Amino acid sequence: MRKLSVLFILLFSVIVAFAQKEDSAFIKRISDEILMNGKAYENLRHLTKNIGARLAGSQGMVKSEQWGLKIMQESGADKAYMQECMVPHWVRGGEDKAALKKKTAGATEWTSKTLDVVALGNSIGGGKNGISAEVIEVKSFDELEKRKDEVKGKVVFYNYKFNPTFIRTFQAYGDANKYRGQGPSMAAKYGAVGVVVRSMSHSTDNNPHTGSTRYDSAYAKIPAVAIGLQDADWLSTEINAQAETTKPAQLRLELFTNGHFLPDTIGHNIIGELKGAEFPEEIITVGGHLDSWDNCEGAHDDGAGCVQTIEILRAFKAIGYKPKRTIRFVLFANEENGLRGGNKYADEAKAKGEKHIFALESDAGGFTPRGFGMTGTDEQFQKFLSWKPLIAPYGCSEFNRGGGGADIGPLNRAFKTPTAGLNPDSQRYFDVHHARNDVFEAVNKRELDLGAVNMAALIYLVDKYGM
Repeated sequence: MRKLSVLFILLFSVIVAFAQKEDSAFIKRISDEILMNGKAYENLRHLTKNIGARLAGSQGMVKSEQWGLKIMQESGADKAYMQECMVPHWVRGGEDKAALKKKTAGATEWTSKTLDVVALGNSIGGGKNGISAEVIEVKSFDELEKRKDEVKGKVVFYNYKFNPTFIRTFQAYGDANKYRGQGPSMAAKYGAVGVVVRSMSHSTDNNPHTGSTRYDSAYAKIPAVAIGLQDADWLSTEINAQAETTKPAQLRLELFTNGHFLPDTIGHNIIGELKGAEFPEEIITVGGHLDSWDNCEGAHDDGAGCVQTIEILRAFKAIGYKPKRTIRFVLFANEENGLRGGNKYADEAKAKGEKHIFALESDAGGFTPRGFGMTGTDEQFQKFLSWKPLIAPYGCSEFNRGGGGADIGPLNRAFKTPTAGLNPDSQRYFDVHHARNDVFEAVNKRELDLGAVNMAALIYLVDKYGM
């Protein structure tokens, strides 16, 4: 009996070793195809330079959807189609402007300095005359609460800095973005007439970074802008200097923004499929979001994720791979200011009774791939960890618990579908995130391609072994 057990263990070890060798060779084929013949970089060039900004409801959105469907077909999808969803249609409505007006004690005229700002997404404008009011600086919501009696009729300046001690920069973003999301309504609660938010970045430049704000219906909707980091520091210095002098200068902040909503309009998720040969009813999703903010080309956020998704499809077809399970390649609509695309995808899947076994998203930029974060059961996570030796040679050596993405989150909530997110090196991501310098030139071809290689390897392993 003991001899049989030993033989069984040896036989199992041989089978595992053979399978790993076979998987390793196949992943090398995928890698070679992408690194030698990849189209992701040129696809990104077209998306950013020929189409550009792609905010939900815009003409850029429409053009990018048409491009996405065409490129799915050209890349070899067995089926490519558009999944309709209603999306919000927020427009900036003109140029965002801000200036600090200053009059020193005894002076008769005001001096003025223009500040580099951009209105927060989904914010409302200040009318044709704009806003002119005193400005109060606070470093936190706790300070706002303590000084609430000073806020009425003023512009609140949230000068909350990205925490430089967080090595993972998404942790700094998660810590700071409450001031962008909740800040306007928290200030309006105490009678503020406008808000300025320090940009969500630890860059050294002065580019302001937009992003969504969320108004609380209990309070007035007030204009809100993000300010570049250099101007944020300068503004803080001016306010503090005023407070410290016995003859304080008069300071007034002028804001001119024009944001408003038009009626919801029709948008689409763009979907390409490779039909599974053995388990076609089991669905694997991989994707990124097609929309971007209107102040940039959206190259890293999330043009990179979109072209990596398309590249996996192209590479699988190019090497003749026939998946066991159905793989869906999805360019999601409206991630930035509504998440309508991700919700629609999950809602329709639930209505059709589909079986979604795994979903992977790339929405952290096209930088050098470092790892994956995965959300699932203990058993699923252990299987995920077992693939690390096969993928690590291509860059993703950090396999962590917890991960996914905004667009595939609804799948996890609806089906308990295990989800994962590609984690590139994040140190430069928030230099460009939601800012005008998120352009094609900021993306490195080699890094972009390697991200697609690692994603394709993971999708191949999930397809072969299931989750």
